[in-house]
Amino acid sequence: MLADPIAEPVPPKDAATVVLLRDRAVGLEVFLQRRVAGMAFAGGMTVFPGGGVDERDADASVRWAGPEPARWAEWFRCPERLARALVCAAVRETFEESGVLLAGRDATDSGVVTDTAPYAPARAALVSRELSLAGFLADAGLTLRADLLRPWSNWVTPKGEPRRYDARFFVAALPPGQDADGATTEAESSGWRRPEEALADARAGRSMLMPPTWVTLTEIAGFATAAEALATRREIEKVIPTLVRDGTEVRVVLEEA
Repeated sequence: MLADPIAEPVPPKDAATVVLLRDRAVGLEVFLQRRVAGMAFAGGMTVFPGGGVDERDADASVRWAGPEPARWAEWFRCPERLARALVCAAVRETFEESGVLLAGRDATDSGVVTDTAPYAPARAALVSRELSLAGFLADAGLTLRADLLRPWSNWVTPKGEPRRYDARFFVAALPPGQDADGATTEAESSGWRRPEEALADARAGRSMLMPPTWVTLTEIAGFATAAEALATRREIEKVIPTLVRDGTEVRVVLEEA
């Protein structure tokens, strides 16, 4: 829907979105959720897990393994403090919305969490904002695994929309032993789909995709495995879609900021 024009664009809120990938015999799959229809932002849309940055996500006390915030700041072309918050938000939102935890006992491959069940109470406390990510990781003796994430893209909600986000997209492979459950009040359904299938559903009218989701699925469809996608070097440019009315139709024009 084309929003009514407003005099001054609403400042976008920083957000993180995570494209979870897994390898299966049928090919590469992505984890998708259909948001509850009545939600104020993207209601009824099929999306990747993600959400807005919490001010506590910038807590520098988080035990960290992988590329440092300064490196993420270079990739996303943003201040280092914000880069730290974005990575933390990506890990936190992924855990809250899918149950997948990108953390470990240490920085080794074998140290990555395989069973997230013991952390279910903490997950609920994160959702209710009773607990911060830094507090959860410290209490559990866990390290944030920034090395499990890769920068992918940067999308900003069109200027005419009443709710806007400056969303940095990440990709991550599902850690061994874990699975995404989609147990969140923000989604009415969730599951793993091949990118091609998700795009076919949208073309057939069985689901609705926003431009960032559509483009990302199209890009991911070009990879055979999660490792191949994660190995891709990306030049991150901020993209701001513009909605243009063309007679009875609305076209989406993609512009780099």
